[in-house]
Amino acid sequence: MNRKAVIVFMMLAAVMLFATPAFAQAPATTTSGLGNWGLSGIGLGIAVGLAGLGQARVAGSACEGIARNPGARGGIQLAMILGLAFIESLVLFIWVLLFLRAL
Repeated sequence: MNRKAVIVFMMLAAVMLFATPAFAQAPATTTSGLGNWGLSGIGLGIAVGLAGLGQARVAGSACEGIARNPGARGGIQLAMILGLAFIESLVLFIWVLLFLRAL
């Protein structure tokens, strides 16, 4: 082993040695007022944000498809509406699951 790898290994070992007592302490009793909604709110925000990006991509692709082939408007529009409904239903399912988790 070269000298640099040994130094990096020793530094990582020292950090893990000093960080271990922090995990052994009792959890804090103070709450931020969010209760169990803290992480659930973050999860819901991530789910809604990614669903919004997905819906934008579906709508953009549908517009491009209609612009390239106006005769297929009906089929593209139906597929777009179904896709948007499925994406939105996934967000609602996530919301319900996070709500049940927070109870």
